Amino acid sequence: MANGHHIAWDDTVLPFQLDQSGIRGRVARLDGVLDQVLNQHNYPPVIEALVAEMALLTAMIGQTIKLRWKLSLQVRAKGAARLIATDYYGPQEEGQPARIRAYASYDAERLDHDADPFSQIGEGYFAVMLDQGEGMLPYQGFTPIAGGSLSKCAEAYFAQSEQIPTRFSLAFGRSTEPGRPEHWRGGGVMLQHMPQHGGVATESITADGGMVTHADILSGAASEDWNRVNILLDTVEELELIGPTLPPADLLLRLFHEEKPRVFDTQPVHFGCSCSEEKVRNTMSIYSQKDIAHMTTEAGVVTADCQFCGAHYEMDPTTLGFEAKGLTAAEAANGG
Repeated sequence: MANGHHIAWDDTVLPFQLDQSGIRGRVARLDGVLDQVLNQHNYPPVIEALVAEMALLTAMIGQTIKLRWKLSLQVRAKGAARLIATDYYGPQEEGQPARIRAYASYDAERLDHDADPFSQIGEGYFAVMLDQGEGMLPYQGFTPIAGGSLSKCAEAYFAQSEQIPTRFSLAFGRSTEPGRPEHWRGGGVMLQHMPQHGGVATESITADGGMVTHADILSGAASEDWNRVNILLDTVEELELIGPTLPPADLLLRLFHEEKPRVFDTQPVHFGCSCSEEKVRNTMSIYSQKDIAHMTTEAGVVTADCQFCGAHYEMDPTTLGFEAKGLTAAEAANGG
């Protein structure tokens, strides 16, 4: 624990495989990333908890995407917590960090500050979106909000959309370690049953109209393996998940030593945003000068703020929109 501050496994995702049972997974530890995500906004604690949980899920799910791809998770709902959105940007090159950002929109007047955070979402859906880059159609998958936590929503998504049994165990909160100011720590374990190890009983999926479970997908030895490993994960303690003193590889040995855990290269995760003035200008390119005039402040500028990172942009209104001064029609069509 160098200088009592940075820990080697903070802000990392460690992929692993349990060779005994053909189950794969990730151990995530987020420290500075959660601090940076949550410090961009003055969220109430119930919203902070939802954003922290979503960020952990995003880090673990995102670890599997390819270089330069983008994974987005979203919750859109009718409750006081209207929107929770996260983005995970795959590394630009092998060995580089992935980047993550998150944002929440909520109705402050409807929030119940003493209630379970998940109860503030209400009716809605959990969405997974994958952008594979230029020339590729983006993928979108949805599942209804259900199950009592965002983790359960993610598990239901994988069971229904991918027919992959998935389990999350997460812990997060404000940490008061000696010698450090109060800060956020979070950690979790994700398990997935590898498809080639179990038959997919597709005819039984949602046959009863309920949520899909591993029992709808796995049978025989595959189901026994899944149950056994999940029972082991049930023994994990919150402090072990958050792990200020327990390295991820040691956690795996403590939980799954009989399952022959094998670890792969660790993926570092940083806070990062993709916003830029150029992207703001592209967004504005659909507007006329009349529209732009309505957006212009008394100071004679058009301003824009990034909801994710708080970046503030100020632009000359005459350079915005498809009638922008000094731009050719082709340049205006391309947003400058």
